[in-house]
Amino acid sequence: MKRIQRAAVLASLLKHLEEKGSWCGETHMQKATYFLQGLLEVPLGYDFILYKHGPFSFDLSDELGRLEADYLIEEVSQPRPYGPSYRLADDAWKKLTHWEGQTIARAEGSIGFVADHLGDKNVSELERLATALYATIDDRAGAGNTVDARAKWIVGVKPHIALAQARDAVREVDSIMEAANQMA
Repeated sequence: MKRIQRAAVLASLLKHLEEKGSWCGETHMQKATYFLQGLLEVPLGYDFILYKHGPFSFDLSDELGRLEADYLIEEVSQPRPYGPSYRLADDAWKKLTHWEGQTIARAEGSIGFVADHLGDKNVSELERLATALYATIDDRAGAGNTVDARAKWIVGVKPHIALAQARDAVREVDSIMEAANQMA
């Protein structure tokens, strides 16, 4: 996917997340993009690694910075202790739909699906869900197939997550994956 196409998909994702009440900070964009690419196979081409708060892409982080430099998105400062959130810059949506309307249309169902399932989640919930998806779909994890095996793997790499929370996250990811399969 070309850079302008990725920009259009990310802008659409940001717009949909915001409509669902998302904070739309970098963590929200990282985790939602991971689901979009990893689960729904939207070919964005970002490399994700398991990092402090779950799957993270340095390429995506850089891309968000470039989108800001290109005046397509802007950071909105929030009161302490919260980090900034993102929003579409003025006229960005109009420009991107003009340039890449077909790209947005092709990804729209997947983007809406991700926003519906993640839009109202906080950072802690997103960390657990994205890590559960990583444990489920990423061969590097070697987490196993059962709910308990994946939950124990999550606790092993994220000891601050309680086993019960990890199990709940794995079950929710399994449910999201089932819904995604029905969508296809």
